[in-house]
Amino acid sequence: MATQPGRSADVDYRITIGAYVNARLQVNPKAFRIPCNNNLDIYIVREFLDERDCRELVALIDRDNEPSKLLSYNGDDEFRTSQSCNLDPDDPSVRRVEGKITNLMGIEPAHGETIQGQRYQVGQQFKPHYDFFHKGEPYWDEMMRTGGQRTWTAMVFLNDVEGGGETNFTNIAAKVTPRRGNLLCWNNMDGIGQPNTYAMHQGMPVTAGTKYIITKWYRERPWAYTDTPTY
Repeated sequence: MATQPGRSADVDYRITIGAYVNARLQVNPKAFRIPCNNNLDIYIVREFLDERDCRELVALIDRDNEPSKLLSYNGDDEFRTSQSCNLDPDDPSVRRVEGKITNLMGIEPAHGETIQGQRYQVGQQFKPHYDFFHKGEPYWDEMMRTGGQRTWTAMVFLNDVEGGGETNFTNIAAKVTPRRGNLLCWNNMDGIGQPNTYAMHQGMPVTAGTKYIITKWYRERPWAYTDTPTY
């Protein structure tokens, strides 16, 4: 596809991949678009992973987790208080789940970051934030060098949580309760390929039990591995 005059190839890709993934999800009988006046492309896919997938991923997260990090410290020690780990892409369970996510989203695997596993125990949270990168932050140049801006996010809930732990989209009044095996995905870009401020979301504090999720982020260009911690 030729780049439109005055528009970069990256922006053209963001627009194209946004429309492409939307079209795939709209014809998927298990995908439900969360109504939000078209301000955000956001879907739930029910029963995306089975009990075996979820159980094996939970075990990997329990084995390898460490305190979650931020790309840029904002001075708030309570901003992200979970545990996280990058899942080994060569692990058979991870490969199987990667394949399922690829088949759903239809995005070239090379554009995907390593799947991150996350565990939230009672009181732990991730305050309102965006998944897209902010120009002007210290990490910006490295993120542009290693794949560019984030486009879609795919998150899967690995267990039913006894209390709390909802994913709350603060600017569209949408709150998603964790249900084992359900996938939640959204486009971090808007219809003209710019960061979508309606994509602000938070992992609400867990009030009972433990919450397990995995998150898969996609970039506008093929992703190059970096040791810089991602969030």
